[in-house]
Amino acid sequence: MHGGIWTPRCTACGKEEQNLETPLPSLPPKCACGAIQRPGVVWFGEPLPPHAWLAAEQAARRCGLFLVIGTSAVVMPAGGLACLARQSGARIIEINSAETRLSSIADGSLRGPAGAILPELLRP
Repeated sequence: MHGGIWTPRCTACGKEEQNLETPLPSLPPKCACGAIQRPGVVWFGEPLPPHAWLAAEQAARRCGLFLVIGTSAVVMPAGGLACLARQSGARIIEINSAETRLSSIADGSLRGPAGAILPELLRP
């Protein structure tokens, strides 16, 4: 929903294209139009791309289980997706080191760093 570091965006023409090169051949990276490219992610103060927000809302409304992982859930509008999922009947599981504003509506909470907890959940 917040974009991707591997899909830089031109600061002039807005063109986006995936670029997996490491290291980048030139810094700052340049678009074919000659302008500078920036990371293709949403920065604070920028709006979410409408198509990404719509897809996130639809997914939250359709899911049966909503995982809240490693976030305070206070930055809106993304912070409201768990509540939207709950209103649509989803169960909420929170994985975080500390309580958040969503802890009170979570069906379950796993306390600790996500980097430690998630591998344990996936272990056979």
